[in-house]
Amino acid sequence: MAPSDLDAFMEKVLARRDDNWKKLQQYVLEEREAFDITGPGRLPLWGMRREYTWFIRDGIFVRSPVAANGVKLSEEDRRREEANWLRRQQNREANERRRAERRARGEQADEQSTSVAITPAGVQVNSSDDREPRDQTTPITNTEDMLKQVREPQFVSSAYFLKFRFESGKYALAGREQINGVDTLKIEYYPQSGLFKDGRSKPDRRVKDDDERFEKKMNKASMVTLWVDPTRHQILQYTFEDMDWDFFPGRALVRVGGVRATMQMGQAFPNVWLPSSIEMQFEMMLAVGAVDAAYRVAYQNYQEAAVSYRIK
Repeated sequence: MAPSDLDAFMEKVLARRDDNWKKLQQYVLEEREAFDITGPGRLPLWGMRREYTWFIRDGIFVRSPVAANGVKLSEEDRRREEANWLRRQQNREANERRRAERRARGEQADEQSTSVAITPAGVQVNSSDDREPRDQTTPITNTEDMLKQVREPQFVSSAYFLKFRFESGKYALAGREQINGVDTLKIEYYPQSGLFKDGRSKPDRRVKDDDERFEKKMNKASMVTLWVDPTRHQILQYTFEDMDWDFFPGRALVRVGGVRATMQMGQAFPNVWLPSSIEMQFEMMLAVGAVDAAYRVAYQNYQEAAVSYRIK
């Protein structure tokens, strides 16, 4: 495949990567999340296990907490968290629609700030458009609603936490491989800009310059490998790997290495590809020895919700 053909191919791939979650109007899924930190000799230092159920209410995907570290949440706590989640998403949806209306009128949309944070609670995509929810009560309903959500739900945002921009000439065809029985093209992406950029404005010029230098070095020190189904222009898996962290500040105190993140998609329904798993690992060398961290999340048991769904 010639470089120009590969650029055109990747442009199509990235243009359709977020389409799948909209194809079905009603479905539910389960999420299993784990975060572990180990010290020298693989000694466990801290760990977390959480379970969630995703379902559609009032046309929006709601993340319902089921259990934390083996302990099931009470019905009251679960309903409160669901209501809070729904209100936040409704506010985000309202903001998105207002921006769309302003764009349609030719007005300048408000600047949106988006950042990705890896926390003990998992991968969180934070937006400056998230407002504190107003105090209101939202009743629990069955999934009889049809999907009306405009913004992608968090289980999609988390899976595509590395938002590859189309940068002509930065992709290279590395061969062909099978992923879960599907013949794919293995494509390497060497970002020069845009992979690490939080979009937040920096009023302090010195801080802004320092951040820009750091982001530039992060981009140049990274490589992303994608496995793409060429017949569907569908990303089935990608892996992010750091290549050199010598630029990282404070290396006299801590050495960071072995950073790796992998996302896999699965065919949840016929011709509908949705997130299947995310795995992240990184290691730090401190004075006391090596400390490793691992984050894992599985999205499973996708089901069409024709009428209703009961949380177990």
